[in-house]
Amino acid sequence: MTFKILPGLATIADHYDAFILDLWGVVHNGHAPYAGAQDCMARLKDNGRQILLLSNAPRTSDHVIEFLKGMGVDRSEYDHILTSGDMTRQVLETGDHAFLADTGKNFYQIGPARDIGLDDGLGYTSVTAPEDADFLICTGLVDDEVETPESYKSILETSLLHKLPMFCANPDLTVMRGPMTVYCAGSVAALYEEMGGQVDLFGKPYAAAYHQSMAKLGITDSRKILAVGDSMRTDIKGANAANMDCVLVGGGIHAEDWGLEPGQTPTVDQIEAVSAEYGFKPTYVVAHMTW
Repeated sequence: MTFKILPGLATIADHYDAFILDLWGVVHNGHAPYAGAQDCMARLKDNGRQILLLSNAPRTSDHVIEFLKGMGVDRSEYDHILTSGDMTRQVLETGDHAFLADTGKNFYQIGPARDIGLDDGLGYTSVTAPEDADFLICTGLVDDEVETPESYKSILETSLLHKLPMFCANPDLTVMRGPMTVYCAGSVAALYEEMGGQVDLFGKPYAAAYHQSMAKLGITDSRKILAVGDSMRTDIKGANAANMDCVLVGGGIHAEDWGLEPGQTPTVDQIEAVSAEYGFKPTYVVAHMTW
């Protein structure tokens, strides 16, 4: 065992200059902040630590800021924010991507109407049928409480027939919304790739997300940053690749598989098993992000 199970972040906070925090599963559950999360953030800020929220939300950060305000998380509670939606928009804005070379500006979006802002003011056109598109943007499932990736098989087959590449603005496969687990854009992208489609994904665990985070923080030494997340596949994998220490929050996306009650910490055996499954380990483990 090379990881440590902790009751909270108090004993390790002084070891780092900045903290990269996941949102869903760490700060909130999709409906409300987790108990103790905002207190932990306040104590980090009181101790002069920077906080950057790094989210695989398929919306630009201005929309996520408003969403957080709506659940009582004020903009003053963190220093920086970066979303996978921001990173997707950056590519659309610059046009610097193989998928956009020598092609038109019509796209077909797979996802709900709430996933907005990615193409605002950039001269792209959203079309209503994939056969009229030059590329796809996947932000999620329209009704993620009912639909599955297979619900989009027909649309993906048509897209594949027309050789449409896909930008995926959220690599997550699933996420917790209150007590429910719902599918995310990454699950649709995975199916399209399995079918033979071309896909590029933005956000965690990919290196660009961590490079941009470090630039926002103004820190060049990754060892001075602690990343906190609830997903082995995205948060812990990305932090490991970026050479950052990381905290796995057990009460997030893996809690159901482990049969955990709220506030319960996973066992050493459970962490060892999931680490063996993925091939890497967290530095620390907590039940929830508390002080």
